[in-house]
Amino acid sequence: MNITSTQFAIGQVVRHRDFPFRGVVVDVDPEYSSSEEWWQSIPEDERPPRDQPFYHLLAENGSAAYHAYVSEQALLVDDSGEPLHNPEVEEVFGEFRGDHYDLPNSYRN
Repeated sequence: MNITSTQFAIGQVVRHRDFPFRGVVVDVDPEYSSSEEWWQSIPEDERPPRDQPFYHLLAENGSAAYHAYVSEQALLVDDSGEPLHNPEVEEVFGEFRGDHYDLPNSYRN
């Protein structure tokens, strides 16, 4: 499958469809590209198809900040209007604009 577009953009704030966490997109892979070990650790009946975009997120839940790697089908737009509290976000992105963060200079031409 040749992916030419993605549903979410770098800097956009998203939330997981089934689990209570939010994050900001920092990178996207056009299809699954993490380790086979990680893939096998997902219960077989919950594994998403590999041939869809997977997003690298700076994520957070009620008690922790972390990195997440999530399939496109598992994400939704976060419409809370709340900034993230993951401390890495301010190291990577600019100002929060309600549903996204300004891109860092390294992403601009």
